[in-house]
Amino acid sequence: MASRRKFSVSKLLKSFIFAGKGIFYVWRSEPNFRVHFVVATLVTALGFALKIELHEWMAIILCMGGVLSAETFNSALEVLADATHPDRHPLIEKAKDASAGAVLMIALAAFSVGAIIFVPKLWLLITTLKFPSG
Repeated sequence: MASRRKFSVSKLLKSFIFAGKGIFYVWRSEPNFRVHFVVATLVTALGFALKIELHEWMAIILCMGGVLSAETFNSALEVLADATHPDRHPLIEKAKDASAGAVLMIALAAFSVGAIIFVPKLWLLITTLKFPSG
């Protein structure tokens, strides 16, 4: 029977430190993570500029977290696969492709959510602009 671990604030803090190291590793080593992060930052700025509603913020935040998490899981799988089998292997390649495909699916879903939220607001803004004649 497995022993129960006691709660410890120091262990909790260490787990946050390890998680931070993991995020920093992915930031340093994965250009796609940085691209997703920059896009998330731009989307956040656009959300503030267009004064999106609370429920829209919730959807946007969940999408951003999902995409960044998927990219992090993808990176973890790639590192583990490379450590387990450094040479090319068809099954490792399939696992990496599937993991990258998962990132693509959540990124496309996030893009769709962003389009649903932002396109009507941007369209209204563009169509109501008055340009000086002259």
